[in-house]
Amino acid sequence: MNQHHEDLRATAALFARGLVPGSVRVHGARSLWAERLADGSFRLALASERSESLTGFAGEAHRHGEVIVLRGALGGANLAALRRALPNLSPVPLGPGTSAGFGDRLGLATPGHVDALRAARAEGRVAAIFAQQSMRENARTGRTPQGVLDDATAGAFRAGWRHPVGADADHLKTEADVDLCLDAGYSMFTIDPGAHVHDDADTLRGGALQEAFEQRPPWPALDSSPDDLMARLAGFELDLGERALRFDNEALQRAAVKYGAAVAHVMRLTHHLRAKAGPGRAEVEVSVDETATPTTLAEHAYLALELRRLDVDWVSLAPRFVGAFEKGIDYLGDLAALARDLDGHARVAAALGDYKLSLHSGSDKFAVYPIAAAAAGARVHLKTAGTSYLEALRVAGAAEPGLLHDVVRLGLERFAEDVVSYHIGGRPERVPDPAALPGSALLALLEQRDARQVLHVTFGSALERYGPRLRALLGAHEDAYRDALRRHFERHLAPFVATAAAEATA
Repeated sequence: MNQHHEDLRATAALFARGLVPGSVRVHGARSLWAERLADGSFRLALASERSESLTGFAGEAHRHGEVIVLRGALGGANLAALRRALPNLSPVPLGPGTSAGFGDRLGLATPGHVDALRAARAEGRVAAIFAQQSMRENARTGRTPQGVLDDATAGAFRAGWRHPVGADADHLKTEADVDLCLDAGYSMFTIDPGAHVHDDADTLRGGALQEAFEQRPPWPALDSSPDDLMARLAGFELDLGERALRFDNEALQRAAVKYGAAVAHVMRLTHHLRAKAGPGRAEVEVSVDETATPTTLAEHAYLALELRRLDVDWVSLAPRFVGAFEKGIDYLGDLAALARDLDGHARVAAALGDYKLSLHSGSDKFAVYPIAAAAAGARVHLKTAGTSYLEALRVAGAAEPGLLHDVVRLGLERFAEDVVSYHIGGRPERVPDPAALPGSALLALLEQRDARQVLHVTFGSALERYGPRLRALLGAHEDAYRDALRRHFERHLAPFVATAAAEATA
């Protein structure tokens, strides 16, 4: 570090009030840092000898000899200015290497996610997405894409994150949602064509399959026809090492019936995104995981081949794997069958584009991570969401058991309505009676499968009623929340870090 930067850091230390350790950054002729106030909130501070270095930031400025110190809100316009001042905090496409998305329903978890990446020695090995939220989750939490991104920026800055970041606009279904997230500054766009997937294709046979093949796919939108598709892909073979994939007529017809409309939907939204974003600004993930039946290897190949033909580029694909990736709990199913399935999908991806496999509902799937890392190597994206909220409830239960009791009781009441858009097996009638678990014994519910899922899917109702109370508690116990997240996510990341490190040195 040169003398100029050392002087700026010394300036920050001299004028800081409640300096947040590790937050000091030096950029050009200014130093920037976060300060914690007496009420637990945070603000942004900057110092420079040149007033023009503070342009774009809003706040109250004071001169101390030759140094001007400006203090303002760590929010709104100042976060936009912060992203301009510190380019690593401005979301960018992260490419095909190992990556992880950390959903955060409260807007408070990013420092703990940073701690986990450091504890797992994932920095530089696992690319990070701290802003990740679906429109469904935004609707339930009352947040906006811009608010999610701003909260992630503030948390990464406070924690002293120095590496690039992405921002995932998750499970997008309309052009309007794409536009909203693009305007906010997101860099990854997860296109969800689930409503256009015809799961009943798996049961069609003979004449019923032939009729559906001729009528269901939107052939004009696909710039194709039944005869054209058969001429191009019938008999197509793909060498997958120990096995081969071949399109017989029935497999190809079933893939087109099941996913043809989904391909057209992905193409439409991706071309819309490209036209608005311009080159190099955004990357796409294709997600067909939230469907009733697994994606076969032939169906995966159909998706990849047709999307490529239609000039769609993507960085990752989330198939519907065998077994069950349910919210908030470990994998349900035969792990040997999953290992074979993951290996096959990884081989298809490597052969048809070298894109990543994305693990959706990836939270808490500790049995899956070593298998996925072994199958796909560094070409994995791990997507987590509600598990950070469950860790927040763990901290709440330890500090204020009454709050956790209230959240559990509300979740049992609201489950039937809130579960509608989720595919889970958890049932409220199997949740132990919270009244029979006094005090800290309530924490046992966070280890019980049904309770975890009830709490996971009723987060919107809980935050609507208890959000301010929960956020205030977590602000007062920030270190406990960060510690809980660090421990929890270090377990998530460790298998992928080991694989990424091994491939980097191979």
